[in-house]
Amino acid sequence: MTARVNTVAFQGIDVKPVDVQVQIAGGLPAFNIVGLPDKAVAESKERVRAALSSLGLSLPPKRLTVNLAPADLGKEGSHYDLPIALGLLAAMEIIPKEELAEYLVLGELSLDASIRPVAGVLPAAMHAGANDNRLICPEGCGREAAWAGDLDILAPRNLLQLINHIKGTQLLSRPEARLDGEETHKGPDLSEVRGQESAKRALEIAAAGGHNMLMSGPPGSGKSMLAACLPGILPPLSPREALEVSMIHSLAGTLPEGGLLKRRAFRDPHHSASLPALIGGGHRVRPGEISLAHNGVLFLDELPEFNRSTLESLRQPLETGEALVARANAHVTFPARFQLIAAMNPCRCGHLGDSDLECSKAPRCASDYQAKISGPMLDRIDIQVDVPAVRASDLSGPPGESSAAVAERIARVRQIQAERFARYEGCTIRVNAHANGKILEEIAMPDEEAKILLNKTMENAKLSARGYFRLLRLARTIADLEGAARDSIADRIGKAHIAEALSYRRIALD
Repeated sequence: MTARVNTVAFQGIDVKPVDVQVQIAGGLPAFNIVGLPDKAVAESKERVRAALSSLGLSLPPKRLTVNLAPADLGKEGSHYDLPIALGLLAAMEIIPKEELAEYLVLGELSLDASIRPVAGVLPAAMHAGANDNRLICPEGCGREAAWAGDLDILAPRNLLQLINHIKGTQLLSRPEARLDGEETHKGPDLSEVRGQESAKRALEIAAAGGHNMLMSGPPGSGKSMLAACLPGILPPLSPREALEVSMIHSLAGTLPEGGLLKRRAFRDPHHSASLPALIGGGHRVRPGEISLAHNGVLFLDELPEFNRSTLESLRQPLETGEALVARANAHVTFPARFQLIAAMNPCRCGHLGDSDLECSKAPRCASDYQAKISGPMLDRIDIQVDVPAVRASDLSGPPGESSAAVAERIARVRQIQAERFARYEGCTIRVNAHANGKILEEIAMPDEEAKILLNKTMENAKLSARGYFRLLRLARTIADLEGAARDSIADRIGKAHIAEALSYRRIALD
């Protein structure tokens, strides 16, 4: 007797169909799982056996073979438990085979036959909808799967509920889609940051255009606090962005309570993070911090303290918006379009330029410390701003502008950019920082005075071609901010916009 159940395997965010074939044949009693299973899949037979036993069912004393086809595709994870169990029940003629033909099944079984949540249900549900399949998933993942659209979903709490539904003795209702309940940003407000007006201005520009930013200053000057304020001034995720981000977090198993994310991620890994933790990888390839920060913010505090090879691995994702994890048997790609915000001290002691506090090795310690960040890495950072020590008069002064007020301006600028890029058919660009090619030439055309300043900078400064175009993108955002404040957007970039953009880059003059 043979039965078949549909499930999936994951390669990055790509979903691969898997056919679970269960056969009960004569011979010595055995229970074998074949088809390149990993340890978690190979252990499924014990969980399945115990779950069926808790329902009063025992496996027949025959040769049981489970084949996960295609056999040359590696199978990882615990979500194969439920399809294997249903295949066995169908092969034992406890449930009809025909009822399972239209379903795609995922779920991990506990020993008491309850069905535990698994990672990857949202992309699996999207795959099921695209292939006109129905979906069976754990109850804890039902609301997550409901975001895949008009899809017939069964989300049982345990195996008994599912069997009763298939037999028609119990009715399972379709789960409802829901958002994560967290409405507001819980971090600090910009009004709590005293002084640092130039750094606040730079942070607003970075938020408006999605630009990368590096803050350098002594300890306690407010760099980390400024970075923590950034999520509070960024606009919420659009429905399309929320779906993209939620699919990645679904694969990582970090989607909160099965809800769809709507706030932009703010990831701040410790400087001891390994390369696979930051980029992605591991024995079972999982998305790294840069992918979990997709459409959000990646904050790297104490930037020079990160491992050199780990930092250099960010160079390609910063350009392409993708993290490519190359393995011997597969190449896995995760989306990684993140905004990099970094902070560092000017030297190891952190007090360069202060004769009372700096160490005896200055300025040599500063050059050695800053040399840990390569030139190509710095070239990919649009805004590089100094954050000086806070003065006593700033601490006792009145609070500054609130995050809510700044967020309103940024929302207007983001809307301007969305309308601008919508004019280009098939364009997926959302912010100025990602504009390139002909689109960048059209939207960031400098006027004559600005051209003269740009050409002079290229001649007198060691500015790369990448730096040149990043200057144009930054100047476009500065012009958009000025235009949003005046309710009139300039088509061309002026000399003042270029000059301010130049002030945010460390340019070495001859």
